[in-house]
Formats: sequence, C-alpha cells, structure tokens
Amino acid sequence: MNKKGFVVAVAALFLSVAGLCAQEASAPVESAPVTTVPETVVAEAAPAPASAEAAAAVDTGSLKFVAAAIAVGLACIAGGMAVGKIGSAAMGAMSENAELSGKALPFVGLAEGICLWGFLVALLIIIL
Repeated sequence: MNKKGFVVAVAALFLSVAGLCAQEASAPVESAPVTTVPETVVAEAAPAPASAEAAAAVDTGSLKFVAAAIAVGLACIAGGMAVGKIGSAAMGAMSENAELSGKALPFVGLAEGICLWGFLVALLIIIL
C-alpha cells in the first residue's frame, strides 16, 4: 500500500511542476529595444525574436495539454482502483447483511469523485 501512496505523491508532484512550468512559460517575454544596423549586418543576423516567441508559445500549449491528460489519466486510474476495492468490500458486506447497502454505496460515490477532481484540475490547467 505504501508503494501506491508513493506513486500517487510523485504523480501529484509531477503534475504540480508541469502546471507551474506551463504558467511560467506563458508569461509575456520582454524584447530588447530595436536599433538600426547596416544592411550587411542584418543579412548575417540570427532569426527574428518573433519566431522564437512563436515557438515558445507552441511548446507551452503542448505542455498544458500533456499535463491535463496526465491529470485526468491518473485520477481515473486511481478512481477505478478505489471503486474496485470499495465496491468489492461493499458487496461482501451486503451479502452478509442486506441493510448495509444504504451505508456502503455512498462510499463508492465518494471514490468516483476522484475522477471529477482530476477533470477539474485538467480544466484549470488548460484554462489558466
């Protein structure tokens, strides 16, 4: 059980770092002041900074989508594991005492809520 908790903690840390990197990369970049130079120097100059900014914007967008996909994927896997364990325990308890069905089924719903939290985190990563 400790391995699963460790994996979930590492995944949460990874998603947090990915979300922070995506937010930092989307911050506006200040450009250097424009100066006039002779035409011979312009021909040998490096590519314009506008193309570098466009490439950085593309990388930021893809990083956001990857972080959102990982958030939803891990949340759904964890929710499925939780529903499987809780559901089997609830069915076992209900087989012995049928009156426990009303008390056991809300716990299955709480475990399914993990998937919804993953979706909300992914939505916030994409929107912000």
